Amino acid sequence: MDKVEKMLILLLLLQSFCIAHTQGFNVGTAGAKIFSGLAVEEFGYTVQQISNDQGKWLLVGSPWSGYPQNRKGNLYKCDISASRRATCQKLNLADSISIDGVQSINVNMSLGLTLTPIAKPNTLMTCGPLWAQRCGSQYFYPGVCAEVSPQFTLQSSFSPAIQTCGGPMDVAIVLDGSNSIYPWPDVRNFLIKLLENLDIGPDKTRVSIMQYSEDLSFLYHFSSDQNKDKVLSAASGIEQKTGTETNTFEALDNVRQTAFLPENGGRPGATKVLVVVTDGESADGYKGQEVIERCNRDGIIRFGIAILKQSANIQKFLEEIELIASAPTENYMFNVSSEQALINIAGTLGDRIFNIEGTSQGQEFQLEMSQVGFSAHQTNKKDVIMLGAVGAYGWSGTVVHQTAGKSHIFLKNAFEKILDDRNHSSLLGYSVASVTDGSSEFYVAGAPPGKKILGSKLGPALRFFGRSLDSRGDMNGDSIPDISVGAAGKAVQLWSRGVAAVTATVSFSPEKISILSKPCMFGGRMVSCVSAKVCFRSKFRPTVLAGKVDIKYNLTLDADLQSSRATSRAQFDNSERLIQKPVSVSDKESCVDHNVYVQETPDFVSPVALRVDISPQNPDTGPALDAFQPKAWEFFIPFVKDCGSDDKCSCDLKLTVKAVDVSSSSSLLVRPDRRRLSFVVTVTNMKENVYNTRVSANFSRNLFYASFTPPGDNTEVKCSSKTGSLDCRVGYPTLTPGQTETPDFVSPVALRVDISPQNPDTGPALDAFQPKAWEFFIPFVKDCGSDDKCSCDLKLTVKAVDVSSSSSLLVRPDRRRLSFVVTVTNMKENVYNTRVSANFSRNLFYASFTPPGDNTEVKCSSKTGSLDCRVGYPTLTPGQTVTFEINFDFNLNQLEKQAVVNFEVQSDSEEEVTSDNKVSLSIPVQYDAEIILTRDLNLDFCGIGPEDQVKHTVSGFDDIGPEFDITLRVSTGTFPINQAHLTVSLPTSTKAGNPLLYVTSVKTAPVVNVWCDSSHLIDPLKIREKAHTASFTKESFRGTAGLDCKAAKCETMTCVLKDLEMKTNYFVNITTRIWNGTFAFADFQTVLVAGSSEIQTSQPDLIVVTHKQQQIKITVSKEGAIGDIPIGIIIGSVIGGLLLWALATVILWKVGFFKRKPLPQGNEPDPAEQEGLCENPA
Repeated sequence: MDKVEKMLILLLLLQSFCIAHTQGFNVGTAGAKIFSGLAVEEFGYTVQQISNDQGKWLLVGSPWSGYPQNRKGNLYKCDISASRRATCQKLNLADSISIDGVQSINVNMSLGLTLTPIAKPNTLMTCGPLWAQRCGSQYFYPGVCAEVSPQFTLQSSFSPAIQTCGGPMDVAIVLDGSNSIYPWPDVRNFLIKLLENLDIGPDKTRVSIMQYSEDLSFLYHFSSDQNKDKVLSAASGIEQKTGTETNTFEALDNVRQTAFLPENGGRPGATKVLVVVTDGESADGYKGQEVIERCNRDGIIRFGIAILKQSANIQKFLEEIELIASAPTENYMFNVSSEQALINIAGTLGDRIFNIEGTSQGQEFQLEMSQVGFSAHQTNKKDVIMLGAVGAYGWSGTVVHQTAGKSHIFLKNAFEKILDDRNHSSLLGYSVASVTDGSSEFYVAGAPPGKKILGSKLGPALRFFGRSLDSRGDMNGDSIPDISVGAAGKAVQLWSRGVAAVTATVSFSPEKISILSKPCMFGGRMVSCVSAKVCFRSKFRPTVLAGKVDIKYNLTLDADLQSSRATSRAQFDNSERLIQKPVSVSDKESCVDHNVYVQETPDFVSPVALRVDISPQNPDTGPALDAFQPKAWEFFIPFVKDCGSDDKCSCDLKLTVKAVDVSSSSSLLVRPDRRRLSFVVTVTNMKENVYNTRVSANFSRNLFYASFTPPGDNTEVKCSSKTGSLDCRVGYPTLTPGQTETPDFVSPVALRVDISPQNPDTGPALDAFQPKAWEFFIPFVKDCGSDDKCSCDLKLTVKAVDVSSSSSLLVRPDRRRLSFVVTVTNMKENVYNTRVSANFSRNLFYASFTPPGDNTEVKCSSKTGSLDCRVGYPTLTPGQTVTFEINFDFNLNQLEKQAVVNFEVQSDSEEEVTSDNKVSLSIPVQYDAEIILTRDLNLDFCGIGPEDQVKHTVSGFDDIGPEFDITLRVSTGTFPINQAHLTVSLPTSTKAGNPLLYVTSVKTAPVVNVWCDSSHLIDPLKIREKAHTASFTKESFRGTAGLDCKAAKCETMTCVLKDLEMKTNYFVNITTRIWNGTFAFADFQTVLVAGSSEIQTSQPDLIVVTHKQQQIKITVSKEGAIGDIPIGIIIGSVIGGLLLWALATVILWKVGFFKRKPLPQGNEPDPAEQEGLCENPA
């Protein structure tokens, strides 16, 4: 059962479920009329009321009518006004569906799946989204729709996504007929099978057949009879041409020039296709590049088929076939092990040739499987109908606007960024609707599998989000219509946001880069530079919501680089070619300046591209970026070129090559004293400045490259070689007009003396046993002391930057670079051609180097797994030290526990002490998984009542206690993770045996990626099935820090997360209850119930989660409980009281409270008595 059928069955089941659970408060059942049909034909999937001059009818869709023989689908008309038995009449409309000029397939089109009223009075439209058309051997499903008149007849059918079958193609088949092809009948059988798979005909695909070895022979022209049987008959009689040579490229050039000519039957408007079958490398491979470039200019699409044999140079042969085949080679190149195996690829090759016109040259399907009419909606504009096309663009889906005169199909890029559809399953167009705010109408399409808008963002259990839509009103008064969305058992109200159309401009100062002007200091040296002013401005809709939009922007230099291994020609202040910044944009222009530094590069011709990308800082708040406006721009910084007023460098390079001491009249005799072949190469620039001049050479296998001698005028020439080829950079960066460079490919400089007799027939004969040729050498001056022997002692030290010796290096988003400070010291005499080489492990690749601060020359070049740096060319003087930095980036596609780099310093001098010439570093590495674990609870607190409220007979989950929803969210970053394990521990009972938490469900999302071993944890007492009698014992929680896995018994659940995508959320939702009885009978005031969750990867020693734990905490409080008085408070109160008493005593003593008065002495009268006597003299 294919994807379409499964989806259709699911839709039918969903609709049946929804209808069965729908009730209306004012709909009565008395007198109801029930119309019956075959359930297996899905009778009743769609219904519409319609009236005509004959009465009132119910039109019923039956999209699987004809099942099980077929699923053509049909409509039934049911007479609502009939007083007798309720019957329906089949309209038999399926056989009336046809499109002029199209080979239509109605067998499974499911007519009636869509049935909707349109603007015409009493007129409906029905669609069969699985209506198919045949193109050759291919079947496409564009879908078909037609109007149903009030008299129940079909009006003219239409299919907006109808495919044009291929168009005319001229296919030239070129067969290698040389002697090495054996057995020939297998090649002939392949040819016949290929022809059977082509849609051959005079107005369809024409075929021309050729065979070649030394030359090309035409066996069948495009002008020959293109009746398919005639072509097959001619092919069955083709015999092998034979021949000793295989001149493949001469044959292809001949085909290009003659086969497609009108006099040979070629058609000017036809697509040109060429198929080549051969079994070995050509004798004229040197012509290959030139011939293929001509084929490209002539628009010839090429298929290359290689028969691989042990006698051939397989690598070179495959390189030749890759050159022949069009790009991408994986679609246009085949290889088989023998002639007999050719038959196995004939069918596939035929399909790919046919698909050149049908599916964008063999690539992903566009509208071929679009299924237009999966949904339909009549807009407020009477002439516009919306149609959903869920299968368009590889199941991403799209929307069609159908009018009376034409169809408008929205392109893939209209929704591409919104859908972010990496798995091609958005099914946009599953449902369609329109939005109106009174003056404007907006169009809305649903994509049910939970894509943008993501249902999973609103709730992990939200399914079939987008299966229905309504968007007719402004629900929150902001002048923008809002959208209500249906899902399985849910309804969601979404608030529309304003729209911001942001534009970006960039200006450069100076406007061009001058490689001769280096005013800026960067990386310890002077470089060329420019200032880039990046400006943003936004327009807002509606204008009443105009304000600002917060965006982040990325600037990328040389943005067309395909690999992060490549080195950019320019960098920002952060020494990278990429920089990211936030900015707030309003309707007034806001600008930011950035410095751009230009590095030394072999390309000073093509401009440096600066790409500006924008995205919202927070996609869920503030104005949304306009989906129909660009969010990326490219600006170019050209180089200054001294090429005249037209700024176009026109050159005329002249190359002359002369072999040294080679006679043109006799063979070169290779002997012990003559085993070197030398050439003097001269390059002359005849016109304007020439940039990046290069001389390349390919040589035969009896030679290998030895050395070169640079020009005498010190013009720079640098050469590098690989097996069979050589490349020399000449006069970098520029050859000026009239400049001549003559690098001599000889080393060392030699003077050869040859003698011979003036007259071999007279005078003494030269001794035949004595030499007649001598070589003398002119050495270079070496400043190496009196012995002229350079003895050196180089010392190499290497230190890793910011790497701890006590722990592993953690590779994380902001630390993906490993740098080494390399120091080379010359301890003795002059050292010539010093080189530092490094071999490194697969989890690294070379990024860049930072030159020495003293401007000593260092130049580095790399290839896979190794690096070579030339240091202080040509000489390091005695005592000289050179320090520079080498930077590596981590390769996240190769994860290893150690980052290993082996350094070695070498030179052309004689090294006395080699023990300090090598340094090997092995750095332990771990990788940050970039996983973030978070948890959410619907409640984190509950209060417990008295004991008399506890239910001991538990009939349902509500009798246990309050419900808590625990959502654990695992968010991934930019690091690829295959598998992770989430462990969740929950306290289920106290040490006294009283129950604590009771788990009632565990759900995951997405279910295909997250699975939990939770069967032992969910409803262990089977309360969902039967009542349970609960008992509780009294215990005290006073003095307990918390009921966690140390103080209580815990149950553990393990969840496996697999095939994790980057920047995606995954959910585990746990629903649990707290046992009221345990806490009602316990002695406590407040206690914490605490579980835990922890996540780790499947390789925790290599890929680590830095914040891997989350606590699950619920605070439980008991109503009316008396709080404990801590002992500390009691002791503190006693001490405080004593201190207060002592303080009071001191104060009273100070004021004299405790001082006694002195008693009277002797006969002295008491003053009081004396006073009294004075007052009473008598």
